[in-house]
Amino acid sequence: MSAVAPIDVPVDAKTERQLRKGEKAAERPTLRKSKEKLTSKGATIAAVIIAILWTTPTLGLLITSFRPAELINTSGWWTVFSNWGFTTNNYEQVIGGEATTVTLGQSFINSIAITIPASLFPLVLAALAAYAFAWIPFKGRNIVFIGVFALQVVPIQMALVPLLSLFARGFKIGDVALFDGLGAGGNSYGQIWIAHTIFALPLAIFLLHNFISEIPAELVEAARVDGAGHGQTFFRIILPLSMPAIASFAIFQFLWVWNDLLVALVFADGAVGPITKVLREITGNRGQDWYLLASGAFVAMIVPLIVFFALQRFFVRGLLAGSTKG
Repeated sequence: MSAVAPIDVPVDAKTERQLRKGEKAAERPTLRKSKEKLTSKGATIAAVIIAILWTTPTLGLLITSFRPAELINTSGWWTVFSNWGFTTNNYEQVIGGEATTVTLGQSFINSIAITIPASLFPLVLAALAAYAFAWIPFKGRNIVFIGVFALQVVPIQMALVPLLSLFARGFKIGDVALFDGLGAGGNSYGQIWIAHTIFALPLAIFLLHNFISEIPAELVEAARVDGAGHGQTFFRIILPLSMPAIASFAIFQFLWVWNDLLVALVFADGAVGPITKVLREITGNRGQDWYLLASGAFVAMIVPLIVFFALQRFFVRGLLAGSTKG
């Protein structure tokens, strides 16, 4: 018997469009069934209830931030319609610096100066380390990666005292003095940058490694065949393909550093104090001005809200990246 070779029949554009429409029509019932399985009235009602419970405190905080001090001290925000009264005096006191020695505007700039480098430094180091763990074979690679992964369970509080001792004493690499006794709670951005970078590296390396290791090996091998070194492979192939994961972790790190108080209390003092530290001091020595916290909190929320909503699509894309194959 002789095998008959298949004949390629040319298909015009109109026929091809009709075939595609037929394929999409065949997929619609499957998609409809999937949506019906994944969504239900009960889940929708539960999501609405959770959203209401989640946003109610924020609404109360917003209303409280515009109420006079005497009404805040004598009634709850839910009585706003019976005890009507709004004022911008709280925001004027907070922004004008009447409540603290360091103005909120200055601390706002300090938070930006702390957060941006403290987000970039761990991302750069973690991306390079993740590439090395994923695509550069070296002796003891798995053991080192397990050690880095295990650092995630170490509480931050355990590292505060050693870091304080290190910054207070100063240390050198050869004849180069990296720090010359900055002191505990020094007036420098350097030590808080280093602290945030150290605390963020284990999780950043772990997350980026999981994403980078899933990049098809054919791409890396093709680059090596073409003569590309590790540097060219990283910057031209790995880095562009890893941008969703990098952007997702960048948002996490930015929000975490911006809202951090513990590290700021220990390593940022005086003129370099961030906005979270000023919010802590805004209530006065005895907490008599606690009503200013509502307005101060909304001022501090401006940048995180802008960052999240502006980069939300990158955040969602980064979370979904690698969740499916094919």
